[in-house]
This record gives sequence, structure tokens and C-alpha cells, in this order.
Amino acid sequence: MNKIFRFCYSFSNYSVARREEKIIESGDSSNIEERNMGLRLKETFYLSHGAPTLAVDDSIPAWNFFNSWKEQFPTRPSSILIISAHWDTHVPTVNVVHQNDTIYDFYGFPKSMYKLKYPAPGAPHLAKRVKELLLGSGFSHVDEDKKRGLDHGAWVPLLLMYPEADIPVCQLSISSNKGGTYHYNMGKALAPLKDEGVLIVGSGSATHNLRAIAPRGTPPAPWASAFMSWLKTSLLDGRYEEVNEYEEKAPYAKMAHPWPDHFFPLHVAMGAAGENSKAKVVHDSWDGGSMSYASFGFTTADS
Repeated sequence: MNKIFRFCYSFSNYSVARREEKIIESGDSSNIEERNMGLRLKETFYLSHGAPTLAVDDSIPAWNFFNSWKEQFPTRPSSILIISAHWDTHVPTVNVVHQNDTIYDFYGFPKSMYKLKYPAPGAPHLAKRVKELLLGSGFSHVDEDKKRGLDHGAWVPLLLMYPEADIPVCQLSISSNKGGTYHYNMGKALAPLKDEGVLIVGSGSATHNLRAIAPRGTPPAPWASAFMSWLKTSLLDGRYEEVNEYEEKAPYAKMAHPWPDHFFPLHVAMGAAGENSKAKVVHDSWDGGSMSYASFGFTTADS
């Protein structure tokens, strides 16, 4: 058991114990979701979570970025809505639970990975609000899942960002059978949540071609660099419509994303920031020559 894992495993167990104590003290875990009411947030985020081992491997270039999240973004949200690439459904679906289980939706990793826990409380009130906003914006059907917890696209980055696991979390699915504009409009529907103190996070990977991964330290492949150069320029220049149509507009779009599931969370975060929002790069690193950990923040325009 290496040093990093010993810390994470012991801290995760501590989080479970403290979470249970808080429930006992309050008598109802749902009241946590009422904290910070009146808080208004101006930023949404798209975070590249990379490999599941990000949770325990501080040699991954992006580890320090996630681990220092609260130093960079110290405002504590009332709750978190995370849109993960690893929950793909035909229609938008929210998890409506009081307590999130940790889902180990990966295989072939060290046994230590399957002992990590992220016991964040659920956010059933937020889930109902997400459903209300989507239905009110023309989405014809929104499902509720009353059993699902958090997949690794959600809990791996959150384990580093908010290791205490004491902020309520709701997860929203993507629909890879739809397009970028569909997910952008989904985000636009969810924009009011920022005024309710909800941190909206899209979790995917800016490039995601697992067949092209090379040894660590390998320089980015030309196709990967070209795609990322286009993406950064398009986002920073506010050309969001082009990003919505990335399959036709971006160089090497199919090489960067053979399947769109890890890209669509970006569109949700982008749309949720609202009209005329400003994009910025909050982190930029590579691993394995093809996996970009580039992450972006979107700041709502002053009204």
C-alpha cells in the first residue's frame, strides 16, 4: 500500500465516520442541502478527469490542480450538480437519493482503488429542481433514478476537490445519442441554479481516445495538439456555436473523440454559464501523449 493510497483510504474512512456523525447530530441529512441559500455563483466548469487513478496518483500532472481546488476557488457551494461522461442515457436522468454510493465503474485497476469511498450526501431537492428546469425549457422527458450513486467521473475529481464529502451532490446524465447543441441547451436550462448556490461541473476529457494512449512523458500527438489548439481558441473567442458543431468544425474531431460522451459535459457547462459568458483555461496538462487534462471555467457575463 503506497503512501498516497494510505492517506486517501484513511481520509475516506474518516469522511464516512464524520458523515455518519453529522447525520446523527442533525437528525436529517437533507438539511445540509439548505446551507448557503442566497449564495450566487458566477462560474461553471468543465473538468477533464482522465484516468480513475487520478484519485491516488500524485504523479499525474493534473493531480495538483484538483488537489488545490479550494485554494483556487474558495467559495463553498450549497450543492454540486455534476454531469459525468460515465452516465449515458437516452433521456436526461437525475439521481434522486439521500446518500450517494460510490460506483466502481472500471476494471483492471489495483485492488486499493475499489476500497476508496466518497460518501457525499445526495441532493434530492436539487434533483427535483433540475428536472423542473429541464421540463420547463422544452425537454419532453426527464427520468429519476432513485438508486444510483456517483460514478468515477463524479467521485474521482470530487475526492480531491472536496475530500470531506460533506457537500450534497446530484448527478445528471448525458445522452450521447444527441448532439452538442442539445447539451448546450440543457445547460442553458440549468443556468438559474447558479443563483441558488449550485456549482455546475461537467466532467469528461478534452480529448478521449484510449486506443492512442502512449507511455507517460510522450509529447502530445499532432492530431491532439491540433484539436486542443482549435478548442481553446474557439472557447476563448466565444465561438460557442462552432464548439456545438465540433464534429464538422474541429480538426481531427473523430480522432480526439471517437465517441462523444467525454465531450458533451463541456457543452452543458458552457450553456449553463449563460449568454455572452467568458471562457478561460483553468488547467492545461497532458498524459500519455493523447489525453488532455485541459479544464475550463465559464464566467457569467455581468447583467
